[in-house]
Amino acid sequence: MDLSINIAFHHLFHKTNIGRERYMNLEQLGQVRHNWETAEVEALFDMPFNDLLFYAQTVHRKHFNPNEVQVSTLLSIKTGACPEDCKYCPQSGHYTTDLEKEKLMKVEKVLEQAKKAKEIGSTRFCMGAAWRSPTKKDMPYVIDMIKGVRDMGMETCMTLGMLDEDQSKALADAGLDYYNHNLDTSPEFYGNIITTRTYQDRLETIDNVRKAGMKVCSGGILGMGETELDRAGMLIQLANMPQQPESVPINMLVRVEGTPFAENEELDPIDFIRTIAVARIMMPESHVRLSAGREEMNDEMQSLAFFAGANSIFYGEKLLTTDNPRAEQDQQLFTRLGIKPEQRCEKRSEQEQEAALMSAVEKQQDDHAFYDATA
Repeated sequence: MDLSINIAFHHLFHKTNIGRERYMNLEQLGQVRHNWETAEVEALFDMPFNDLLFYAQTVHRKHFNPNEVQVSTLLSIKTGACPEDCKYCPQSGHYTTDLEKEKLMKVEKVLEQAKKAKEIGSTRFCMGAAWRSPTKKDMPYVIDMIKGVRDMGMETCMTLGMLDEDQSKALADAGLDYYNHNLDTSPEFYGNIITTRTYQDRLETIDNVRKAGMKVCSGGILGMGETELDRAGMLIQLANMPQQPESVPINMLVRVEGTPFAENEELDPIDFIRTIAVARIMMPESHVRLSAGREEMNDEMQSLAFFAGANSIFYGEKLLTTDNPRAEQDQQLFTRLGIKPEQRCEKRSEQEQEAALMSAVEKQQDDHAFYDATA
């Protein structure tokens, strides 16, 4: 470890403004841990802002190229009339908003949008449906969407509500790479946001996704009236999972007229950046995504978020139903910052590599010949 960093680590034995002494062993930074405690995470949030960003950037560079950002596109494949009562969501059937309800999109239309997303540089195509849970009659269409996007060479992600084990297996068998299911906030604050689905329901869906062999995308929303302790609690839930989510979206509340949170106070940008930095430190190998709310962030705020460890965004003008910066704007900002889109790197398990090798050997045996490498 660099001497200057090591010296700085020892300065983090400090007292908070209420006299409680907390110790944070920052020599462990950059290591994946599943035993985070509230006092440790509060100590991170309490750090001077510049120190926090320094540690977050240090951790970030241990695991990622700091000048690359993973780019995804999100499409709403079924919009509105959701039976859940999430107070932040314009798609909820419990609230009156200007949102136009739409049935499940045709497979061909979805694939057209995926093709456009790939053309503008997206490596992952995410599809979201406003359901409590996918129905049996809709699953074949969803599976065809997954297969069609995979055939284009893109990663696939879906968010369809709650999943049981059989639904998770069906999606995994179709080739779905990621499943998004956000925790939204801490267990303690959760009841202030939604009453139609429990926190445990969300955790069980994530568990079903993991058991089926898919990657997890799970994060939360800031600006719903939660406290800093709630933000810490949410990150602890994510970081202490047996396997941390591969993707962690940090959303800034989009205040939509007609929803209960339409008049919430505007979130302090510094508080948002702090949460990005703490997420990066706690989940060093995860992609931390700037998600909803980017339309309201200026270039300087987004740049600071990238410095704090965010390394994933959504391209495109819409995030399900709310506005998002145009791809051209993102490309211009990337150019100014010297950032490039992260290229997809498909990693295979040892079993998959062995199977591929055996398949190649069998093919060569069937052909009864080897190619001439000197030709």
